[in-house]
Amino acid sequence: VKRQCEEKSARVGAIQRFNKGHFMTLTIGLVAGEASGDNLAAGLMAALKSHPAMSGGIRFLGVGGPAMVAQGLEPLASIDELSVNGFKEPILRLPQLWKLYRRLASTFQQENIDAFIGIDFNVFNFLLEGRLKDSGIPTAHYVSPSVYAWRRGRTKRVARSADVIFCLFPFEPVFYADLPVRAIFVGHPLAHEITEADTKADKQQWARKQLGVAQSDVVLAMLPGSRGSEIELMLEPFLQAAEIIQARFAEQNKSVKVVIPCINAAREAQVRKGIECAPQLDIHIHQGQARLALLACDAALVKSGTSTLEAMLLKRPMVVSYRLGYWSHWIARLLVRTPYVAMPNILSNKELVPELLQDQAQPESLAQALLGELENSRSNGEYFQPFANMRKTLEEGELGLGASNTAAQGIVDLLQEKGKL
Repeated sequence: VKRQCEEKSARVGAIQRFNKGHFMTLTIGLVAGEASGDNLAAGLMAALKSHPAMSGGIRFLGVGGPAMVAQGLEPLASIDELSVNGFKEPILRLPQLWKLYRRLASTFQQENIDAFIGIDFNVFNFLLEGRLKDSGIPTAHYVSPSVYAWRRGRTKRVARSADVIFCLFPFEPVFYADLPVRAIFVGHPLAHEITEADTKADKQQWARKQLGVAQSDVVLAMLPGSRGSEIELMLEPFLQAAEIIQARFAEQNKSVKVVIPCINAAREAQVRKGIECAPQLDIHIHQGQARLALLACDAALVKSGTSTLEAMLLKRPMVVSYRLGYWSHWIARLLVRTPYVAMPNILSNKELVPELLQDQAQPESLAQALLGELENSRSNGEYFQPFANMRKTLEEGELGLGASNTAAQGIVDLLQEKGKL
């Protein structure tokens, strides 16, 4: 029955796209649930639009953020409807998420999309991919779940849900070797996007000018997260650590400027309310991506996640931290199998940058660790060499095309295999 559904879907799709000798626009469904997925999907969308096989045009339909909308996404819901964190919050919001899942699945099937791509946001997208795949729609999942860190049995769930899985890191495809899913190491788009020129002093000077920050200031980038729950847990200890750092540099007659990027107006409002407890700090709030803050800074306090990779590629000293609610942390302790959470440490399998998690994320500890990294980076000429060594590995992917183009080729291959192209 499943094979018959797939064959029927392929025939219907081909007929719908064929009109008087011309192929009509392909329709691709996408769902991203957070800011990092929005950026990944936007790069893939741009690569698909420029792919020679897509000369007939392509329509994007689904859920995403501003970067995806800028690439032409027709939004079916706001990305904020999907933004959840930890283990407890998704449970509390389960009725709303289930309702959205059913609405999206129904819409994608009614639109008879040619393929669906779930961008990260694993539990929700795997559920959606599985339903669409069973109805004969080709499916892909962009970003392998962290099976190297916890719950390796999820690889079987991936194989049931997706025809193709795109892996950002070279050590991931091996986990899918014996399963009926094509695993492709595409590389990481940040490694292609952030060039060596971005690490130079003139780019830092440019970024400071964009932010209106004095060139003589010691600039501290503070990245407490893109979700409301993350900011609620991370902002206060980060601010208290910045106060300690500021006091240290005041002894040297140096000014400290704190730059906090906010992904949207809602997060900016939350941060502005949060910084009321630290009136003595000189804080600049920047609405937009974290890149500008990292370019401008001398060092960074970073919530674990994609930003740790971005800071590594920009060669910025960093201290990585994370806090979860009590029950989320308790569950995570039982499940997590990797000793590290910062991407530089995971890639190198050793602690290149300090990690201060949960109860260790105290203001004094954060401040002292960051001051130590800043001093070490200035006195040790080899400090950034391990960062540079990891760039090449992540830059090209297995096809040597970069992440977005390699993933786009994977989608084209899938469409051709399923008779959609």
